[in-house]
Amino acid sequence: MTRSVQALAYARSSTLTSDAGGRLLGLETAGGLTPVGAEAHPRFFAGFLTSPQAAARGLLAVADVAATRYHQRTLRASLDPVVTGNGDRLRFESFSGCCGVYARLDVLQGGLDGADTGHGTTNVDVNNPLREALSRLAGDDPLHLRVGPDELAVTTLDGPVVEKKVPLPDRWLRGFAESQVISVGFDLRAELTAAEAVRFLRALPRTAPGAGAARGPMWVVPAGRTLRPTTRPVPGAVCLPGPDRLAALQRVLRHATGLRVYGPAAHDGAPTASAWEVTMPGMRLTLTLSPEPARGFSGEGGVLEALATDEAAGDAELVSVLLAWEPRIDTADLAEQSGLSVPRVRAALGRLGTAGRVGYDVADAAYFHRELPYDGARAERHNPRLVAARALLAAGAVLPGTGDTSTVVSGDRHYQVREAPGGVLSCTCQWWADYRGRRGPCKHALAVRMARRATPAPAPTPPTTAEPAAHVSGATR
Repeated sequence: MTRSVQALAYARSSTLTSDAGGRLLGLETAGGLTPVGAEAHPRFFAGFLTSPQAAARGLLAVADVAATRYHQRTLRASLDPVVTGNGDRLRFESFSGCCGVYARLDVLQGGLDGADTGHGTTNVDVNNPLREALSRLAGDDPLHLRVGPDELAVTTLDGPVVEKKVPLPDRWLRGFAESQVISVGFDLRAELTAAEAVRFLRALPRTAPGAGAARGPMWVVPAGRTLRPTTRPVPGAVCLPGPDRLAALQRVLRHATGLRVYGPAAHDGAPTASAWEVTMPGMRLTLTLSPEPARGFSGEGGVLEALATDEAAGDAELVSVLLAWEPRIDTADLAEQSGLSVPRVRAALGRLGTAGRVGYDVADAAYFHRELPYDGARAERHNPRLVAARALLAAGAVLPGTGDTSTVVSGDRHYQVREAPGGVLSCTCQWWADYRGRRGPCKHALAVRMARRATPAPAPTPPTTAEPAAHVSGATR
């Protein structure tokens, strides 16, 4: 697995303190991007939380996911959560070390009581002493939240005094993009009351690592006011792959006002991703699960088509200029501003997601703008299928075909890539036989797609006169 090192520099450690004026949760920020450019320690919010305990436990849940590997659990993973200020809310995000669980806490406008929320994205320090202090938080006393340095720190600090260096797998970065692309295809499938949500989540089986994969995926289907487990994907069912991966939701159940479940339409019996959202007063906590515990989002291939086109690259540059840290990105509005079609805007957003510049909120059914402080180009360069497809193209392995069929030479094998109505490419390789497009295109289909887009359409043949045509015909005879 290719890894880079992410250096996070904080002015000081985040703390939870108490004094005569109440309690203060000071979350320190690392370097990040804001509307005015890069800042060493951006400041996004200073005010009160309307539901202090719920927010504290929600933040702990996001930190739990960042510190957990749900597959190959002997390995530790820990990366500080990402915080984004979108003007009317704060979003705290993390990804599990195994790339199979994406967590996000949205503290909405109703959960914030104070000054306006700023705009920008950075990492926020969630250290072990802070986790312990948040775990002990009790009572309904007011809690003041500060995201970013206070004014004193801005004027007196000479430089960073707390630095963390953490390994950052490239597939972890790709997971952010893939989870966003997959979530676009989700619909609301079920909604439970608080009591039913607690009852259902606490009754979920605890599976040992690898046990769930041996038994096959678990499915749930709405039944009255609750969800009923089922062994097959009947109409309306939602896949729950690895129910133990919802453990972080236990942190906030006492504050839950409901549970919403999102997923794609079930088909073919194949496991699918799903999103599980616990609503709370003024906020919501969402966990998005990959289709299988041993299958991270990074290999799903949903962004490969967008990455394989120069058109999407140019469109992404244009669309990125129009983003303004919106909490909800209106694709139709972007299409009007940019002069692009809505499908091209969506492809551009998918490409921007690879660099962590947009996410997708299933509750709002809309993209949102953020700027992760990671090298998206590095993740693109190290995508195995994309790298392999470009190598095939450079080697001249894509041979001209007839009609909608092309041939790709890979080693001593010849693969047939056929374009079906609607533009979907199928292949005679083992990857296509195994997944049938459920995990994106294979390297051969990607190479064909790039070759076709790189080759200009043939110019129309000028009509010939009848006399030369007759002469040729006579000669042929």
